[in-house]
Amino acid sequence: MIALSLAEIAAVVGGQTHDIPDPSAQVTGPVVRDSREVVPGSLFAAFVGERVDGHDYAAAVVEAGAVAVLASRPVGVPAIVVDDVQDALGALARDVVRRLGATLVALTGSAGKTSTKDLLAQVLRRKAPTVFTPGSLNNEIGLPLTALSATEETEFLVLEMGARGIGHIRYLTGLTPPRIGLVLNVGSAHIGEFGGREQIAQAKGELVEALPAQDEGGAAILNADDPLVRAMASRTKAKVVLFGESAEADVRAENVRLTDSGQPAFRLHTPSGACDVTMRLYGEHHVSNALAAAAVAHELGMSVSEIATALSEAGSLSRWRMEVTERPDGVTIVNDAYNANPESMRAALRALAAMGKGRRTWAVLGKMAELGDEALAEHDAVGRLAVRLNVSKLVAVGGIEASWLQLGAYNEGSWGEESVHVSDAQAAVDLLRRELRPGDVVLVKASRSVGLESVAQALVDGGAEGEVAAR
Repeated sequence: MIALSLAEIAAVVGGQTHDIPDPSAQVTGPVVRDSREVVPGSLFAAFVGERVDGHDYAAAVVEAGAVAVLASRPVGVPAIVVDDVQDALGALARDVVRRLGATLVALTGSAGKTSTKDLLAQVLRRKAPTVFTPGSLNNEIGLPLTALSATEETEFLVLEMGARGIGHIRYLTGLTPPRIGLVLNVGSAHIGEFGGREQIAQAKGELVEALPAQDEGGAAILNADDPLVRAMASRTKAKVVLFGESAEADVRAENVRLTDSGQPAFRLHTPSGACDVTMRLYGEHHVSNALAAAAVAHELGMSVSEIATALSEAGSLSRWRMEVTERPDGVTIVNDAYNANPESMRAALRALAAMGKGRRTWAVLGKMAELGDEALAEHDAVGRLAVRLNVSKLVAVGGIEASWLQLGAYNEGSWGEESVHVSDAQAAVDLLRRELRPGDVVLVKASRSVGLESVAQALVDGGAEGEVAAR
C-alpha cells in the first residue's frame, strides 16, 4: 500500500484511535485479513466470521509486525476502531485509488473472469508495473484488499469483479472506479440466484455504466459474439471496443484451431495489424479470453506483436483451472475443479476431446451449482455432450445432479461401462486407480462446493493407496 499514517487512515475511515502511542506511525506494508500474511508494516483487518474472530489475533499480529488493527472494538493493542470493518476497508481503498496515478481496468462476466484476468495481467506487466486480483478474490472484501496492494510504482490495476445480484458491481465500481471496463459474457453461472439471463446482463452491465465518457478516457471492451454483452454499448458513454470472432469485432481471431495437444492457435487481428498466436493454455475457450485481454492491451497502447508474444508465453496463474499434469506413466490429469457452469463444462469437455485424440479419455464430473430451475436440463445436456464428443468414460460423482449427468449420457447412447455414477470422491478415486491405463487423459471438473480437486490430486500423486481429503 502507499504509505499512510495511522492518523490519516483513521480520518479516511472515520475511526477512533485506541492504544496508539504514535498516530504518525505509518502503514507501509499490505492490508491483510489473514493473520498468517502479516509482515512488518502491515495493517490487519479484523473480521468476525462464522468460526473465527479476527479480533482474537490482534496481539499476535502486532507482535508479528502489524502497525495496527482495523477493528470494530478495542483490542488492547494499537487499533483504529470503526463501526463496520468492511465499510472502512472499502473507504480506505476508495481513497488510495484516488491518490494513485494507475489506470484501473475492471472485468466481469459469467465465465472466464479469472483466466482472462490472469492473461491480461501477464500481458500488461510487460509494459509497466501491474497489480491484479489474486485468484478469484473479486468480492466486497477481496477487491479492496487487492486495490490496497498497489503502490506508487503501479501503473495498471486489474480488478476482477464478481456479482450475485443486481447492484453488486455498482457497489464495487463505487469503491474502485475503473477507466476501462471489460465484459466477457452473460451465461448460466448463478442463474438460480439472479432469476434469468436478462437479470445477469443487467447486473454485469453496471460495469460499463460506471465508466467515464470517451472524451475522459473511458473505454468499454465488449464481446461482439455475445448479443447480451454487445447490447451493453447503449448503456455507456465510453468508447466501445468489440472483441470476438465476428467480422465486425475490432479485435478478432481468424483461422482458429487447436494443436495436437489441445492448445489454441489463431491469427490475432487488431486495428494496428495482425500477428499469429499459439497459446500454452488448453482449450478453445481461451481464444475468447485472449481476445479480451488483447483488446484491453491494444487500447492501452501495446503493439500487436507485443500482445501476441505475451499471449503465446502466458501460463496459468490460478490453481485448478485446466491445470495439466503428466504422470510418469503417461496418464494426463486435467484439474479444472475450481468451479463449473454449463458454459465452462462444455468448453472443458471439448478441450478433453481435443487433447485425447487417439487416447482413452475420462470425464470425472460433479454437479454445477446455483442453476435453479435449469439444473436438471443443464446436467442432462452435459452428459449428452460427453457422449457426442466420444469421451471414453464418464464418471458422475455425487448426488442427484450427478445422476442427471449419468442419465443424460445413458439416454444419448452411453450404455454398459461407458458411464457410471459413483457416490463420492473416494469412490471415484478407487475406480480410476483400478482402471486407468498409461496414456489415458482424465478431466476433473465440478462446482467448487463438490471438492473434486481432491480427486485430481490423488491421481496426480499416482497409484499409491490412501484416502482423499474429506470435505
